[in-house]
Amino acid sequence: MSNEQSHQSPNQGFSPQSPLGPDGKPIGADKKILAGVLGILFGGLGIHKFVLGYSKEGIIMLAATLLGILACGIPSYIVMIIGFVEGIIYLTKSDEEFSRLYIQGRKGWF
Repeated sequence: MSNEQSHQSPNQGFSPQSPLGPDGKPIGADKKILAGVLGILFGGLGIHKFVLGYSKEGIIMLAATLLGILACGIPSYIVMIIGFVEGIIYLTKSDEEFSRLYIQGRKGWF
């Protein structure tokens, strides 16, 4: 065995690029615009989380908003701000980065 083969990188075979769909775009990139716009418009309801397949996070946001209405609205405003910020973050990511972080990496928050 040569010296080069015995010192292989642990990341050998790892591609930092997202796999491409049949349209040539990274897989999941088609959800970026929808999730971003829904996050900006309806962030407090967590609809953008459900679009991305994050049911648990969506339920948390929806519950916090609904329970926040009972508590004079303050928690609801906080969740709405979080959804708004997430929507902006989604829209400012490149298709590849969005796919890598939120579709493949399953990053649930921000």
